[in-house]
Amino acid sequence: MKIGNKVIEFENNICIMGILNVTPDSFSDGGEFININSAIQQVKKMMEDGVDIIDIGGESTRPGHKPVSTKEELERVLPIIGEIKKKFDIAISIDTSKAEVAKQAIDAGADMVNDVWGLRKDSDMAEVISKAEVPCCLMHNRVEPIYKNLIEDIKVDLEESIRLALKAGIKADKIILDPGIGFAKTVSENLDIMANLSRLTALGYPVLLGTSRKSLIGAILDLPIEDRLEGTLATTVIGVLAGVRIFRVHDVKENKRVIDMTMAIMHER
Repeated sequence: MKIGNKVIEFENNICIMGILNVTPDSFSDGGEFININSAIQQVKKMMEDGVDIIDIGGESTRPGHKPVSTKEELERVLPIIGEIKKKFDIAISIDTSKAEVAKQAIDAGADMVNDVWGLRKDSDMAEVISKAEVPCCLMHNRVEPIYKNLIEDIKVDLEESIRLALKAGIKADKIILDPGIGFAKTVSENLDIMANLSRLTALGYPVLLGTSRKSLIGAILDLPIEDRLEGTLATTVIGVLAGVRIFRVHDVKENKRVIDMTMAIMHER
């Protein structure tokens, strides 16, 4: 898969997607990188630590978040994307569920779209991605978090997102899946997903895992957001063992180290 100038062969490689929230209310780093200079410094640090993709979000998706207008989201993300593209050669993902934001972000230099609603919220999103011929990450999410059989229901929902993508002309080799840890799921359900990741990687598409500092870890370890690194690293190791190929994280250096160590051991089997 080509993301920006980077060609990634997922069979034997794992990518790290670094989180850059340019919002005042994101659950972990809200307000920390809304200034262009601080955002650029964070990108530079993540690149030094080994990041492969920068995921830029202009609207918080935390539970109970306040939705923002398309105009406000664009005002947050476009200057950052433009400045990153001027200064660095790094792949950029736009984290949005709005087709217009995705379109303008791509025009500004974004190399892929990360949609937390898996093309199921904005009916124009699939067409925007298809026309731009960029990769997309389709995350599992639900308005009503009611499941008969959690893993099978997630598979069915993801397959519907895949169907929408293919119907719009998005090529299969440009699709990434995300089980949506923390979205419309209880702590127990999130643990169930973690224990069954291999059933999702078996769908045949690269899988992205986003557990970094999330409430799942806080609930299990009874820790505040700033103390959830070790819990995050445990989920990363489980993900590598299950075949996950992209990890969306805040702490790039530490996650890269545990990924490299885990992969080295696996290759010696």
